[in-house]
Amino acid sequence: MEKGLIFDIRHFSVHDGPGIRTTVFLKGCPLRCVWCHNPESQKHEPEKVQRTTKLDGKEYNLSETIGSYMTSEEVFDQVKTHIPIFDESGGGVTFSGGEPLMQPKFLLNTLKLCRANGIHTAIDTCGFASNEVFSLIFPYTNLFLFDLKLVSPQKHEYYTGQSNQVILKNLSLVEQNNTPTIIRIPLIPGITDDLFNLEAIKSMVKPLRCVKRIDLLPYHHMAKDKYSRMNLPYELEDLKPYTAYQLGEIKSLFNDLDIPVTIGG
Repeated sequence: MEKGLIFDIRHFSVHDGPGIRTTVFLKGCPLRCVWCHNPESQKHEPEKVQRTTKLDGKEYNLSETIGSYMTSEEVFDQVKTHIPIFDESGGGVTFSGGEPLMQPKFLLNTLKLCRANGIHTAIDTCGFASNEVFSLIFPYTNLFLFDLKLVSPQKHEYYTGQSNQVILKNLSLVEQNNTPTIIRIPLIPGITDDLFNLEAIKSMVKPLRCVKRIDLLPYHHMAKDKYSRMNLPYELEDLKPYTAYQLGEIKSLFNDLDIPVTIGG
């Protein structure tokens, strides 16, 4: 029986697709984005980390394992109790990570279970997977949340560890299949937010019929503690958060598109 490596299941999510959703986080990612806000998702293996907690004024060090193996049926058991909420809100299940397409057999089995029970399915992906994997899951996927980070292949490889050629080919494949897609653009000061990159992404997205919305995702420091717990270097500590004015200026670059644009998703 195929098992998937899961590091979190969150109910009542409202930022991972339409309606109220359950988001299933799969562990393992082919990219190493320097701004990754889920560093615990990167390795495709369970990881032990230490965390400190306080009780009655005393500090205690606790060991925690991130990631556990679950069958598709076990995941669905956690999902199915929320079907009335999905139906009422127009929600469903989103598979995120990490990169869910790194576990294609498990993902496919779980997608089939959800679709057989009338549940809307979404996949939050960096787009780095084989064409064959995308083709397998198309019939069982209602929506893609598709990241576009950097158009320059060299910059993409420098900041994520991989070229973007496979990613852009897969975006074309999604367009050919006409699967509804939300493009997600992480805004990282000094890395992804320059005019050339944003204009290039806009030009790329403009002719795509599958794209229903663009989400601009501003960088934040909320993952800093995760890096500390996992003994990983936090390279972007000096970045300052965007002001509302700056975000408004960036959003205005997309005003000439006939596609809704949101800040934060």
